[in-house]
Amino acid sequence: MAVTPSRARKFSSAIGEDAVRFGDGILIAPALGKEVGRSMSAYTSFFQMGARADLPAPYAEVWVVLSGALRVGAESDAVTVRAGDFVHVPEQAPGVVEALEDTTMVCVSVPAH
Repeated sequence: MAVTPSRARKFSSAIGEDAVRFGDGILIAPALGKEVGRSMSAYTSFFQMGARADLPAPYAEVWVVLSGALRVGAESDAVTVRAGDFVHVPEQAPGVVEALEDTTMVCVSVPAH
């Protein structure tokens, strides 16, 4: 089992060559995986304007929007988050995430996945 390093680590929010395509218009660039982060994982995500994804996931996340804007949630409960905002997406939260503009965000998940 990997041991979490006992030092601060720096990550870039840039979308690099290691990014994975998730549906149409969504890229995910891994940073902190469960093999190192153990209890959490973190990644950068890019949503092209108009890209959509279903929300329900078996883990909670916090998304920090670096640029752009997203609509997150189910119908009348949905919230809009913009650059400088962050949103908590609870485990099994209903709804969708939709990019209102090209959007880059950093995501932290608990538990790690």
